[in-house]
Amino acid sequence: MSNHAAAELDRQAIAARLAAVRQRTGLLVSVLDWPTLRRQQIPILSPMVWDLGHIGHFEEEWLARRLTGAAALHDGFAAMFDPQQNPRPTREALPLPDEKQLADYLERVRRRSRRTLEEIEVATAPDLLSDGLVFELVAEHEEQHQETLLQAMQVLHRPGYPAPDRRSPPAAPQRPDGMALVPRGPFEMGRGPAGFAYDNERPRHRRELPDFEIDRTPTTHGDYLEFVEAGGYVSPEHWSEAGWRWCRQRGAVAPRNWTRREDGWWVRFFDRELPLPQALPVVHVCYWEAEAYAAFAGRRLPTEAEWEKAALWDPAAGRARLYPWGDEPPEPRHANLDQLLFQPAPVGAYPDGVSAYGVHQMVGDVWEWTSSDFTAYPGFVAFPYREYSESFFGADYKVLRGGSWATRPGVARGTFRNWDYPIRRQIFAGFRCARDV
Repeated sequence: MSNHAAAELDRQAIAARLAAVRQRTGLLVSVLDWPTLRRQQIPILSPMVWDLGHIGHFEEEWLARRLTGAAALHDGFAAMFDPQQNPRPTREALPLPDEKQLADYLERVRRRSRRTLEEIEVATAPDLLSDGLVFELVAEHEEQHQETLLQAMQVLHRPGYPAPDRRSPPAAPQRPDGMALVPRGPFEMGRGPAGFAYDNERPRHRRELPDFEIDRTPTTHGDYLEFVEAGGYVSPEHWSEAGWRWCRQRGAVAPRNWTRREDGWWVRFFDRELPLPQALPVVHVCYWEAEAYAAFAGRRLPTEAEWEKAALWDPAAGRARLYPWGDEPPEPRHANLDQLLFQPAPVGAYPDGVSAYGVHQMVGDVWEWTSSDFTAYPGFVAFPYREYSESFFGADYKVLRGGSWATRPGVARGTFRNWDYPIRRQIFAGFRCARDV
């Protein structure tokens, strides 16, 4: 349950937040025609129309039906856009709405949400409404689906997704060298009681770790190329049994979106293909690839606890920061977030975002695989709905941390936990290595 004391809603700020999120969703899909939005690109990603309808369904469920008891606007949509009822591979066969039906539905849902925001009092449902919690839940849910939409856009066939409003990447600086030492000792892990967070980020709890070292930057394309050219994909030497089995079954020879040409390796970011950018973090690698590279490099993947201590713990202050650089919300000088670069930035490009241990780019650019299974923290309480985290706990999923270039700043909390199957490569995932001291 919520730990927040009841307070008045900042209705103007909430309305602006919801409007800004929807504006970004509109920008991302604005360059695609309807057949492309309707088509399922790969079985593990929904047709983009389904994601858009689900965004509306989730908003309607939480801001109308659960808060006010209102009836569903469209009975068929309530079932169609329920992810539990419709596994991803089945969604293209659903009787999805046409363009006008979808636009009308999203607008009707939003009109009802605005009316709820104007009229509802916190005392109606204090656990959901204190500090605007349920409205932030809806906003972050849509932002998370924006990243899912970008995954589907990345796998579009040629000519690929023409990224709108694309910004130029920062210049490549001198790379920070080596590994950072994180000394043994206790730290506090997880989100404290204040502010919005998902249930799996809480409660904050005390952990103790031995000495370890962690890479100052994510593993780059240039680093990973050494593994590829050393025969990393043709020998089981550095792979776990499960990883090598995946490699053989998949027929993998390099990360997703790499192409071998006569003049060397190239990589694709949406509708742009570039000679392999040596200084950019490697992206679109699965857990097994990250694990194999770490073994090749004589290292290992960090645990989730190691990652969080290196990212957020401030040993001088004896407390956790909200972000690697401090408690200040993300700005462009801190990290590559907010989607519009449409690719990772060079390692070392954000010195203002460094952690207390001197570790760079722990938020933004690429999600980072850790060696930890996705499990509950001690004292976990499911809130506000069990389906978000609890049904995924277990050894099937590995934890990813840190956010990517495709993550919106509001979602990019230092304590945010992502998770996925170790075989997944469509996510904007990379990694960094650690080792025992």
